[in-house]
Amino acid sequence: MRALTHPTFADAAEVLEVTEVPLPTPGPGEVRVRTVLSPIHNHDLWTIRGTYGFKPELPARSGTEAVGVVDALGDGVENLTVGQRVATGGTFGVWAEFFVAPAAGLVPVPDGISDETAAQLISMPFSALSLLDSLDVSAGDWIVQNTANGAVGRLVAQFAAARGIRVLGLVRRDAGVDELAAIGIRDVVSTESDGWRERAAAILEGSEPRAAVDSVGGKAAGDLLSLLGVGGTLVSFGAMGSGNLEISSGDLIFKQATVKGFWGSVVSREMDAAKRGALFGELLQRIGSGEVSLPVEAIFPFEQAREAAAASAQPGRDGKILLRF
Repeated sequence: MRALTHPTFADAAEVLEVTEVPLPTPGPGEVRVRTVLSPIHNHDLWTIRGTYGFKPELPARSGTEAVGVVDALGDGVENLTVGQRVATGGTFGVWAEFFVAPAAGLVPVPDGISDETAAQLISMPFSALSLLDSLDVSAGDWIVQNTANGAVGRLVAQFAAARGIRVLGLVRRDAGVDELAAIGIRDVVSTESDGWRERAAAILEGSEPRAAVDSVGGKAAGDLLSLLGVGGTLVSFGAMGSGNLEISSGDLIFKQATVKGFWGSVVSREMDAAKRGALFGELLQRIGSGEVSLPVEAIFPFEQAREAAAASAQPGRDGKILLRF
C-alpha cells in the first residue's frame, strides 16, 4: 500500500512524500481500516517538524485522525464488522491507504454523519469539549480565550454557548472578528489595534472571567491573565507564538491565580469511562443538532499532501483541510 512518510524532521510542505509500505495485518483485538478522509491538524504538522511532545523514529509515518471502512478483523474482535464505517482520533500513522488500530479505540460513525464531518469528529471536538469541561465553569460564567478563530477556539465557543457559558474571544487580526461573526460567534475583540482592552471591558460589562485558555504563549498569555478575576485559572493549551509564557508576577500573586497545562491526548487517556461516554454523547448530540459545526475548507488527494499542508498553514480558513485516500 501507499503511505505518507517523512525522512527527516522539517516543514510538512517540504518533506512529506508518498512511499510504498507493507500492508499491515491486524493482530488480536485489532482492526484494519481502509482510510477514506483524514484532517490535517496542527499537532500533525508539529510532529512532522519534530517540535511536538511525541517524536517518532525516522523515517516516520504521519497523521492521527481519520474516518474509514473496516477492512479486516483481528482475532477476538466482535463489536465491529467488515464494511462498517469507523473513526479514530488517536491512531498514529493514519495517513495511508490502510491503517491498523485497536478495536476498542474506534468509534462507529452514525449513518446521519457525513464522511467530511466524521473525519474530524474526535480529535479537535473532543479536546475542545474536554477542555471546556475541565474549566469548572457553569452557565452564566465567563471565560476568555485567544486564537478564538482557530479550530479549537471556534469549537470551545460553540460548546460553551450550548452550555450557556459566555466566551470572550481574542483574535490577532481585525478581519478575524468579522470571520467569526459570520458563523454566529460574537463577543470577539481584535488585539491588532490599540484600545482592545477597553473593547473587552465593554463586552464583559463588569464581569470577570473565571478561566482563560491560551494557545499562543508569550505576551498573549499575560494579556489573558490580566483579564482574569480573583482565583481564576490560566490554561496553556498551545504555543503558536512562543514556547514561553510571559506573565506578570503581580497578576499571578494578587489574583491568586492558577496556571496549568492541558494536553488532550493525556487527558483523554486518563479520563474514566463514564466521563468519556458522557462527553462523547454530548459531542454527537451537539453536532447532530447543528449547535456545533465542523466545516471543511478544501479536500486534497493525499498525493498532494505537501500542497495540502501549505494550505493548512494559511490564516483565515473557514474550515479544516482534509486528505482523501
